[in-house]
Amino acid sequence: MPKFERIALASQSPRRKQLLEQLGAEMSFQVLVLAPGPGEDVEALEAVFEGEEPLDYVQRVTRLKAEAGWQRMIRWAGGGPVISVLVSDTTVALGDPILGKPCSVDEARGMLRLLSGQVHQVHTAVGLAVPAGWAAGVGCSDGDAGLTFEYAQVVSSSDVKFSELTDDWIDWVVSTGEPMDKAGAYAIQGHAASVIEWVRGSPSGVMGLPLYETRQLLMRLVSSSSDYSGSSLNS
Repeated sequence: MPKFERIALASQSPRRKQLLEQLGAEMSFQVLVLAPGPGEDVEALEAVFEGEEPLDYVQRVTRLKAEAGWQRMIRWAGGGPVISVLVSDTTVALGDPILGKPCSVDEARGMLRLLSGQVHQVHTAVGLAVPAGWAAGVGCSDGDAGLTFEYAQVVSSSDVKFSELTDDWIDWVVSTGEPMDKAGAYAIQGHAASVIEWVRGSPSGVMGLPLYETRQLLMRLVSSSSDYSGSSLNS
């Protein structure tokens, strides 16, 4: 039966790395971070289609990130053995509207004002691309750019309740710069922790990597090759 010895995380998020390493300590795998290349436009993958539902959006973007991460892995391997690539995407939604990463301080203030006193949703999708034949114990060392991968995905959805936010608090937290690279303009592990009344769902999912769902995904792939289907990525 195959097992994960190393997993490449195609994300620059320190928090996702920390959470995956926590899981790696339990499941005995090492975490390698695959940083984007100088020509990669990672932000372009997160563009929202008009009228797109939040759950559709987060799953589509995660799949795109998996494809980009797999290309990155092939380049990194340089013709040698490739390893499985894990990706994740988190989106904040207030009903149907998607609240992405703010493009300006004014947009960050506006997002936080929208979330003030409200219950909103946080959806995090986790995708895993494994080398074709991996689950059957075949392995794959072909570094050709046409190398196929097999893909599986899980989604975690949580409800988060903010207390009423004052303009002074919003101005202060925006001045720290923390909201500027965060979906919904906040991080639950950051300053927003003091104004969140409750979370119904996965706290680690709100942070960016739902540990329970990720663990179940990895365990399922280790135990069975029938839970995911093959997919090819062309250069």
